[in-house]
This record gives sequence, structure tokens and C-alpha cells, in this order.
Amino acid sequence: MRKLGDRFGGDMPIAGIIGGIGPESTIEYYRFIIEEYRQQRGTEDYPSLVINSVNLNRLVKFFEAGELGEVTKYLATEIQRLAQAGADFGALSANTPHVVFEDVQKQSPIPLISIVEATREEAKNLGLKKVALFGTRFTMQGAFYPKVFSRAGITLVTPLPDEQSYLHDKYMNELVKGVFLDETRKRMLSIAERMKREERIEGLILGGTELPLILRGSGDLQIPFLDTTRIHVRSIVARLLS
Repeated sequence: MRKLGDRFGGDMPIAGIIGGIGPESTIEYYRFIIEEYRQQRGTEDYPSLVINSVNLNRLVKFFEAGELGEVTKYLATEIQRLAQAGADFGALSANTPHVVFEDVQKQSPIPLISIVEATREEAKNLGLKKVALFGTRFTMQGAFYPKVFSRAGITLVTPLPDEQSYLHDKYMNELVKGVFLDETRKRMLSIAERMKREERIEGLILGGTELPLILRGSGDLQIPFLDTTRIHVRSIVARLLS
């Protein structure tokens, strides 16, 4: 359904991004896609990209009410807009909406690149067998990460209930709003340290695209932090260049 591509006569695939979930990480996606694309091609060219920034508050209300059918319907409609704008494939620039990824994919007129599947492949390539997952409450308590990772024989461990509450609160009330406090970073790292010590985790999935904004390059835990934003971006650029 290439409309813009036909209009400008270009053969380069057009990537479609569902953004705004949240805005800060959408900016990261845009910047990193351009950076990765240029590195891969060795040029100063720009990739073809369409971003549809959706209403985060509307999605959060659906999630909090447990209305996953409404989440699916909303995202499927917005992906349809990407296709109408000429996108050849799409991606959701957040982890939590992947709760309904399989249902959305079935309704999508264009192929979708999963952040969860891309992250699983990264963990597999690193030889990790047991990893921790940070994210929103919906992500940490959802079945979609364990389901995808179990296919590669990788065990997923989540924080304790009180730690999950802390992470979710800080994610929704600070990180999504662009607030990054040193005290929050230190507390998050202490949770990761406890999980390394007690749960014997071999890596940590930053399963929220705002988490790298506060934890990227932090700490000295001597385990890899899987930056889902960067990992997803590499998969998107690979598709652009395919």
C-alpha cells in the first residue's frame, strides 16, 4: 500500500513507527534509526520513515481497566494509518503494547517487527539463560515476554511485588513524563543488584523504552543490560536495508 513511495518514485522501503508511547522514547527511536541507518550504509542519507504519535493517556486507561480488546482495536486502527501513509512495515515503539502484539499483527495490513522477539534473539546470541525483566506492571506481569523467551529456552525472572510496584510507579509518574532522578536510578540499580545476587540473573532486560534513558551506561553489575530500544532499532534498520 505504498502511496508516498509511488508519489516520490523511491524504491527504499518505508518504516512506520507507532510513537507517543511515550514521547521521550519516540525521540530516541527517531534519532537512533537515523544514526544506525547511516552507520550501516556508510552515507549521510536519511531513511524513509513515518511516525504516528498516538495518545498515551488513552492507552494507559485501557490497560488500567483491563480492556485489552480496546487496546488492540486502537493500535490496529493507528497501524492502518501508517499503511495508508505508505509504510511497508511497522513497529510499536514501546514494550507494554506488545501484550496484544499477536492480535494486532493479525489485523495489521503490513508486517510488524516485535521488540520482544528482537530482544530474545539478542539474549540468545549473548548465550544468556536466565534474565531479569524491568518494565511497567503490565509488562512484568504479562505472559508475552516469558512466552516468547521460553521458545529459546531462556528463563525470565521478575522483581518482587514491592519492587514491581516501585518500578511501575516511577516509570509512569517520572520516566514517561521525562523526569529522570538520580535517586530513582540508584534504587533501580539496587533492585538489579539484589536479583543478580539472589536470583543469579545473567542479564537485565530494560523492558520499557524509557528505562534506557535512566539506566543506559549505569552501574557496574558486570551483566549485560539489554536496551530494548537499541535492539528494536537495529531490527527496524535491518528491514529497511533488506
